[in-house]
Order: sequence, then structure tokens, then C-alpha cells
Amino acid sequence: MISRDEFRHALGRFASGVTVITTTDKHGHRHGITVSAFCSVSLAPPLILICIDRHTGSHHAFEENEFFAVNILREDQQHYSDHFASHADDKFDGIAFDENANGVPVLKDVLVNLECRRVNAHASGDHTIFVGEVERATVSDGDPLVYFHGTYHRLKNY
Repeated sequence: MISRDEFRHALGRFASGVTVITTTDKHGHRHGITVSAFCSVSLAPPLILICIDRHTGSHHAFEENEFFAVNILREDQQHYSDHFASHADDKFDGIAFDENANGVPVLKDVLVNLECRRVNAHASGDHTIFVGEVERATVSDGDPLVYFHGTYHRLKNY
């Protein structure tokens, strides 16, 4: 069987975009975490999935609230990725965001916002796979922040 380190090393060779996933818990506290495990599932209906480690401090909020937002970062927003991956007490302090109609924080000035309603959750390994139906999308111009081989990159000559 492949070791955890070998698996992490192999998957580090897969380039991915970088997202910040946001929601609120049952008490209305805002939560946001950096997630690279994100992909589309279906066009009809429009479904996406995110994978969140069950040991992450914000995991409970994604179980408690059926609504969440996927905020896809632009190439100049590494600081958002680092900030939301930190253990800051208030991850929204100093961050520009709006709250949508469901009370979910949606980051301003990112490449894409996808406002979602959870339709399924599946425990798998040490993560939960949350499937969300996209109810609203906002798309801006720019290039994505890319994570590859343990570092951030920008697209060149595509």
C-alpha cells in the first residue's frame, strides 16, 4: 500500500486552482478555509464538489449550514489563500466580503464566486465530500491562482 507521504508527493504533481470556501455555522459565525479539492460534477443540474478534512476546525459549519460559497482566487490573491489556511481567530478581519441572501460571506473581487446549496455529503476517508448545487455565479476577468508541486504559480503563455 502507498504511504501517506508517497500519496501526497504524487498528488503534488497535479496542478489545481485555489479556492476559499465560506459559510456560517448554526450560531451565525463566519467560517472560511482554503481548499484545492474542488471540481465540477454535473452541468444539469449545475453541481460541484468540495472535500474538507473532518479534523478541520470549520468542518462542523459545513455540516450545519446547507449553504456555502466557493470563491476561486485570482493569480494575485495568494495572500487570501495563506490567510484562510491560517489559524486566525477571525479570518474575515480585513477581508472584503458581502453576505448573500442566505447569510453566507462571499469574497469580493475574486475570479469567480459560486453560491451553492448542499445537496449531498459523503464521509470518505478522513474527509467529507460535499456536493453543492450552484444557485448563482459571478465571474470576473483575470487569471487563476494555481497550486503545483507545493508552491503557487501563475499561468504563462496559455
